[in-house]
Amino acid sequence: MVTPSVKYFLLDVALSFNQPKFCPTPVWNPNGITFANRTTVDEDPINIFVDTNNTVYITSGQSNKIFVWFNDSIHPTKIISGDFSTPESIFVTNNADIFIANGVSEYRVDKWISNTNTTVTVMNTIEYCLSIFVDINDTLYCSMKEYHQVVKRWLNENLTTTTVVAAGTGFWGSGSNELQHPFGIFVDVNFDLYVADCGNDRIQLFQSGQLNGTTVVGVSSSNPTISLSRPSGIVLDADKYLFIVDSDNHRIIRSGPNGFQCVVGCSERGSQSNQLLMPKTLSFDSYGNMFVSDVENKRIQKYLFLEKCCGKLKVV
Repeated sequence: MVTPSVKYFLLDVALSFNQPKFCPTPVWNPNGITFANRTTVDEDPINIFVDTNNTVYITSGQSNKIFVWFNDSIHPTKIISGDFSTPESIFVTNNADIFIANGVSEYRVDKWISNTNTTVTVMNTIEYCLSIFVDINDTLYCSMKEYHQVVKRWLNENLTTTTVVAAGTGFWGSGSNELQHPFGIFVDVNFDLYVADCGNDRIQLFQSGQLNGTTVVGVSSSNPTISLSRPSGIVLDADKYLFIVDSDNHRIIRSGPNGFQCVVGCSERGSQSNQLLMPKTLSFDSYGNMFVSDVENKRIQKYLFLEKCCGKLKVV
């Protein structure tokens, strides 16, 4: 359970993304609804972000555009084009500014400023960012796959300020201070960093200010109850339970009070409504519905939270 002090803190900082509070045994409809596909967004949908107003942002693989859905609309109500290339990852803040990790040819993170419709560079890196995250202290994080590292910089500093290492040595490895092809990242309100350490088939937790991580999920964890295969995404709910995109196992798994459970894509891989094929990222809306980028099926799937199965959903 989340302590009262943390509940108040979460409300006070007004997170831009949803962290629902679920019952101990939440259930989702195993048959997903295709929310978007390559017809909807011109090219392959690869990343998704849902803000606390339930505005949905999706990037496409090659069109260099961000597609936006407002107010439960069926079709995109806004399309954003800017000076960015093959956006690998996006993060949206409360003022609707969009942070964009440019693709393999552009080693930078840009910010699309909502009130001016202009784009500025906010981070330069030595490699493209596979995933980005902005914490409650306006610190921008970037996971660099080929450099086996997560770096960060405070956004209020001058752009020329050197990035700081948040995790990884720059060389691949499986030690507590090492990463191998890190993908998705998540930073909680205590500034603890969670990394989907794809090449090591584990989830690493780096507590605030620490460069030695702890394996919280995977065969090398202290409680190896489940194995992962190339995890690519990580999200925490209000109670700090983990939702993991287990990419090569084509499923979403969740930690809970009774251990781990598969919640989406629990049959064999495929293209049916109850199947996934190389999922990459996930995001929640305020109702607890789950959006998953189903990359090889070139679609975004929406899985409805079955509230009646376990009681009323609370959002902290």
